[in-house]
Amino acid sequence: MMERRRMDAALLVLFLGHLAAALEVPLDLLEGLPQPPTITHQSPKDYIIDPRENIIIHCEAKGKPHPSFSWTRNGTHFDIDEDPNVTMKPHSGTLVVDISRAKAEQYECVYQCTARNKHGTAVSNNIVVRQSRSPLWSKEKIKPIVVQEGVSLVLPCRPPVGLPPPIIFWMDNYFQKLPQSSRVSQSLNGDLYFANVLREDSRNDYICYARFPYTQTIQQKQPITVKVLNMDAINDTMAAFYNDTDLFSEEPADERKPTFLVPSGPSSSKTVLRGQVLEMECIAEGLPTPEISWTKVSGVLPAKRTSFLHYQRTLRIVNVSESDAGDYRCTGRNQLGSVHHTIHVTVKAAPYWISGTPRNLVLAPGENGVLTCRASGTPKPSITWAMNGIPIENSPKDLSRKVEDDTIIFTDVQTGSSAVYQCNVSNDYGYLLSNAFVNVLSEPPRVLTPANKVYQVIKNHRALMDCASFGSPIPKIEWFKDSRSSTLDGDPYIHHDNGTLEIQVAQAVNSGKYTCVARNMLGIYENHIYLEVKEPTRILKQPEYKVVQRGRSAVFECKVKHDPSLIPTMTWLKDDGELPDDERLIVDSDSLTITDATENDAGVYTCIMNTTLDHDSASAELTVVEATPTPAVLSERPDAPTDLELTDQKKRSVQLTWTPGDEHNSPIQKFLIQYEDILHHRGHWHNLTEVLGTKTTAHLKLSPYVHYTFRVLALNAVGFSRPSFPSRMFKTEAAAPDENPTGIQGFGTEHDNLVISWKPLTSLQSNGPGLHYKVMWRQKTVDSEWTTVTVANTSKFVVSGTPTFVPYELKVQAVNDHGAGPEPVIAHGYSGEDLPVAAPENVQAVVRNSTVADVHWDPVPSKLIRGHLKGYKVYYWKERNLHKHNPHHSDQQVLTFSGNHTHGMLPGLHPFSLYSFNVRVYNGKGEGPASLTQQFETPEGVPGPPTSLIVTNPNLDSLTLEWNPPHVHNGRITGYTLKYQPALISQPGIDVGAALPVSPFVNVNSSVGESGALISWEYWGPENNIYVEYKNQNSEAEEEWQKKLVNGSQTYMLKELKGGISYRVRLVAKGHHDQPLHLSKELVVTVPAVASRQVDIATQGWFIGLMCAIALLILILLIICFIQRNKGGKYPVKEKEDAHTDPEFQPMKDDDCTFGEYSDNEDHKPLKGSRTPSNGTVKRDDSDDSLVDYGEGGDGQFNEDGSFIGQYSGKSASRDTAEGHESSEAPSPINAMNSLNSFV
Repeated sequence: MMERRRMDAALLVLFLGHLAAALEVPLDLLEGLPQPPTITHQSPKDYIIDPRENIIIHCEAKGKPHPSFSWTRNGTHFDIDEDPNVTMKPHSGTLVVDISRAKAEQYECVYQCTARNKHGTAVSNNIVVRQSRSPLWSKEKIKPIVVQEGVSLVLPCRPPVGLPPPIIFWMDNYFQKLPQSSRVSQSLNGDLYFANVLREDSRNDYICYARFPYTQTIQQKQPITVKVLNMDAINDTMAAFYNDTDLFSEEPADERKPTFLVPSGPSSSKTVLRGQVLEMECIAEGLPTPEISWTKVSGVLPAKRTSFLHYQRTLRIVNVSESDAGDYRCTGRNQLGSVHHTIHVTVKAAPYWISGTPRNLVLAPGENGVLTCRASGTPKPSITWAMNGIPIENSPKDLSRKVEDDTIIFTDVQTGSSAVYQCNVSNDYGYLLSNAFVNVLSEPPRVLTPANKVYQVIKNHRALMDCASFGSPIPKIEWFKDSRSSTLDGDPYIHHDNGTLEIQVAQAVNSGKYTCVARNMLGIYENHIYLEVKEPTRILKQPEYKVVQRGRSAVFECKVKHDPSLIPTMTWLKDDGELPDDERLIVDSDSLTITDATENDAGVYTCIMNTTLDHDSASAELTVVEATPTPAVLSERPDAPTDLELTDQKKRSVQLTWTPGDEHNSPIQKFLIQYEDILHHRGHWHNLTEVLGTKTTAHLKLSPYVHYTFRVLALNAVGFSRPSFPSRMFKTEAAAPDENPTGIQGFGTEHDNLVISWKPLTSLQSNGPGLHYKVMWRQKTVDSEWTTVTVANTSKFVVSGTPTFVPYELKVQAVNDHGAGPEPVIAHGYSGEDLPVAAPENVQAVVRNSTVADVHWDPVPSKLIRGHLKGYKVYYWKERNLHKHNPHHSDQQVLTFSGNHTHGMLPGLHPFSLYSFNVRVYNGKGEGPASLTQQFETPEGVPGPPTSLIVTNPNLDSLTLEWNPPHVHNGRITGYTLKYQPALISQPGIDVGAALPVSPFVNVNSSVGESGALISWEYWGPENNIYVEYKNQNSEAEEEWQKKLVNGSQTYMLKELKGGISYRVRLVAKGHHDQPLHLSKELVVTVPAVASRQVDIATQGWFIGLMCAIALLILILLIICFIQRNKGGKYPVKEKEDAHTDPEFQPMKDDDCTFGEYSDNEDHKPLKGSRTPSNGTVKRDDSDDSLVDYGEGGDGQFNEDGSFIGQYSGKSASRDTAEGHESSEAPSPINAMNSLNSFV
C-alpha cells in the first residue's frame, strides 16, 4: 500500500496556475501525448576517463515522438559515421569509443549532445573529456639528511602532477603508515613537517606515496634517510658525511618560541568557491612543540560545518557560503611564546539557481505563461536565452513571446508554438545550462489517481485524499460525498491546488464514498474513492513497575484495544533494544514473563502494539534484588483453583479463566487443564493442556461434536492440588471429519482376495454422528476406475475375486452425517499370494574344497513367484562315502538364503563324499517346486587318527606297534606315518600293551621374545579349524580360554600377553559336530617383566675391538704353542694317566666300577649313541662325556704324540648339527627323532 501511495504522490507534480506553472506530461500513463525532448541523463561537465577502458559519453532523453541525437566536438559537427571507433547506442545518444584501436588522447575534446523531435530541440552541457594520468616520479638521487636533535625539519614530497591530483601518504619499507602527532604531521601539499626532531626520528625509510584514484595505481618516491645527532656526535661524524650530505643547524638547538613554517609571513589570502570545501593550514616549529588554535576575527566559526585535522594544524569548513568570508587567525603557542598568522578568505560563487531550474510549461491555445531563469553568483552572472539550441535573437520572431532579462513571457500562445528553451547562466567561475519546454496542447481532463482507491486513517488524525489530474487547459477539481448533493467546501474540508482534499481531524462520520470531478472546457472526468476511519490503538492496562527477588518470576501485562479490522502486532523491547534471545523470556499475546530473574534482567521494558496505521506503547522498569533469607516454612500442596469461567466462545475454541488457590508457601509452577467428554466418555477425565503458574487464562482449541466440561489442577513443588469444581458444559457443533484413517494397508489372506485395513478414528476424531468409511481401490498397473464401497465404523474390508498378487492403489475416507473428510492420500498394497509355480533353473555346484561347495542358480521370474520374494532354500544330503560302496543316506539339511540371491555356500561337508541337492524359491505363502536334483563329489580330506595304538613284543632293541584304522577315512588310505622319540625317563605304571590316545599335535614349543610368545607345532589331523588358546595360570576365578584362529599355519605370535605373568597355552582342533575335540599338551609360557632399557656392552665398538685384539693374541699364542709341541716329541699318555689321582678324571668300567684303561673297542654299540636298559626303556648313557661321543662308534684315534684326532673329523660336526636340531623339536635333553614310513 505504501508503494502505491508513493506512486500517487509522484503523480501530483501538476499545476493549477496559469503563470509560472510547472507541468510534466506523464508519458508513461498517457499514451500518444506529444512532448518536446527533455534531457534525462548526461555525463558530467568535467569528465575524467580511465585510459584503459572504452570511453562512454552519456546522453539520454525522452519525448514524443522519441528524439533523435547528434553531437558536436570542439564546437563543430561530429560525424559519428566517419569514425570507425565511435558508435552510438540504439534509441539513445550515448557514445561508445573503442580505444583498442585508437589512443584515448585523440578523444580529449569538448562534446555537446543535441536531442530533437518535431516539437523542439534540447542540448546537453559542454562535456570536457580528459583522460586520467598517473605519471611516474622523476628520477632523483636523494642525499641522506643529517640534522641536530631539536631542530625543525621538512621532508619534501613533490609528487608528479596527475589528473585528478593524487592522494599523498607516508609509509615505511613495510608499508606501515608513519606515525604522526602534534610534533610530526603532513601538510596539504604532502610534505612531512617536524616541529622538532628527536633521536628516534632517525630512519632510512621515509617514503612518500602517491595514489591516483582513477587508475588505482600507487607511485613511490625514493626513500629518504634521516639521521638525528646531538652536537657532539655531529662533530665526530662530520668528516664522514660532509661530501654527500646536507647538514642543517650547526648551532646547538636550544628551546625556542614558535615560528610558522607554513604559511610564511604575518598574513596571507585564500579564495574559495561557494559550496566547496575550505581548508587552511598553519604548521609551526619550536621547542617544545607548539600547540595550534584557530579563531575567526570577524565572527565565529560555523560549528556544524567546521572540523580540525592533522592535530589542529588544518581548519576545514564544508559547504562554504558567503558568510564564511573574512579573516581567520591561527596561533602557535608554547611555554616560550606565541606566533600569529592571519588568512583573509574571499568567497566567490559560480552560478547557482535561486528558485530551481526553469520548469516546463504545458499551455492550452490562448493561455499565458512565464519561463523564469533565476540564478545568482559572484561576480553576478550573465543570462542568455536560446530556442531549440539557437540564440533567441537569431530565432524566428514570435509576437506571443517577450524576453525580459531572466524571464520569457508568453501571451495568447497558439498551436504549433511548442519549443525547447535553453537558459545559460555564466560568470568567471562556471556556467549553468537548463532546458525547459513550452508544450501547447488541447487535452480533455483525466484523473490519474486509481479508481475506487481506499484510504484508511485513524480517528482524530488527518486524512488526505488525492485527485491527480491532467488536462490542457488545466482542469478544475471539485469534490462530492455520497449523494453528491453539494460540493465539499468549508470546514472540515481543505482543498489543495493539486486537487487533494484534506480533513484535518477525521471522525467516524467522515467515512464513506467520495467523488472527485475534473473539468475543463474540453470535457469532464470523475473518479470514486473511499475513506475508512479506524478506531485508534490504545493500551488499556500498561505494564507496572516491578521489584522481584533473584530467581523469582516477573510478569508485565500489556492489554490492548484496537480496531477489529486491523491486524495488531505486539513487540517487546528492553532498554530500547531487542529482547535478549533467552528462553526464560516468554512473550504471550498480552504479557511478558521473565522466569528465574537475574541481575542482567533489570531494565526498562516497553511493549509496542503496531497496526498498519498506528501504534501505541508503554514502559515499565524491572528491579531485581537479592533474595532475603526467610525462616523455614512448611510447604503444602496448593488449594484447588476456583471460579472457572468460559468466555470468547467460538466454534472450535473457548477462553477458560480461573482464580488460583492458596500456594501454601510454594509457588505454583503450572496449571493442568483437563476435560470430560460427557457425550462419549462420561466419567473419564483427559489432559488437555498445561500453562505456566503465572497464567490464569488459557485459550483452548476444541474438537467438534464434544460436550466439554473443564477442570483445573495446580502444581507446586509439593505436588498437585485437588481438582477444581468442573466448569459449565460447553457443546461444540458437529462437523465433517478433519482427518482420515491412518495406517492403511493392503494384503491378501487368500490367493484371490485383498484385505484393506486401517486404524479407525476415535470418537473425538469423528467430529459428528454417523461415522462410516468410504473404501476405494483399483489396480495400479491397469488404467481402471476406482471401485468404492461404504462400510460401517470398522477397521477392515475384504475384496474377493481378485487376481493373484496384483498391486492395488487404496484410499479410505472418513464420512459422517455432516460430510466427508479431506481427500485421502493413496496407499499401496497387494492382493493375496499363492505358492510359486516355477523352480530355479540352471542349478549347478562348484566345489571349493573338501568341506565347502558353492551352489548357483538362475532367479525365478517375479511373475512366477506369485508373491513377495522371501528367498531361496537349498536342500542337500549326503548319499554315501566314496570309499564305500554301500549307500549311506544322511538326513536332509536345508540352508535358507533370504532375499534375491542367485548363489549360496554349503559349509561343513564331509570330504570324499557324494552329495545331492536341489533349490526351491519361497514367498510369503510357502515354497515352490524343487529344481532338478544335482550331485557333486567332495575331494579327499585329511584322515582321522587311528582308533588305537598298541605296543607289543618289546625287546632291548626292538618293539612291535599295532593300530586300527581311523573312524573317518576322508578318502582312500594310502599309508601311515610312524613317528617316535626316546623318552628321558621311564614312566612306571604305564602299560605298554594298552592303546594310548594319539594327539594330532606334535613338537609343540614356545619361545618368548620382544614381540611376544612364538608358539610352533606340527599338525597331522583332518580338522580345518585350529585355535591357539591361552589363559592366566594364576587366575583365581574360573577364566575362559582366549582363542586365536590359526588355520593353515604352524606358528603363531601371541602379542596380547602381559609382562610378568605366566600363561597356560594349548592348541585345539575342531572338526564337525560329530567329531571330538583334539587338544595338544599344555605349555606354560612366562613373559618376563619389561626392564628398563640398558646399553648392551656387546654392541659397543670399543668392546668389539678389544675382543678382536684378544682373539688375535690368543691365535698367535696357539700357533706358537703348536710349533713348540711338534718339536717336543711324543705325548706321555701312560704317565699322564698314572699322574691322575682324581677319580673323576678316570674312565670307569661298567662291570666292576673300577678305573681302567682307555679302550677303543665297542662291545655293545648303542643305537644312535644311546643304550637300551634291561628294563626295556630307552635311556641315555650315564656319562655324556665319553670319548665315544666324539666319533662314530670306536673310531676315535690318538696320534703318535698322544693327541686325540677324532674330535676334528667331519662326523662329529654333523652330529653336533643333528643334536642342535633335535633339541629344538622336543623338550627332552636327548631328542633323537627317527621316522619310519610303512606303506600298505
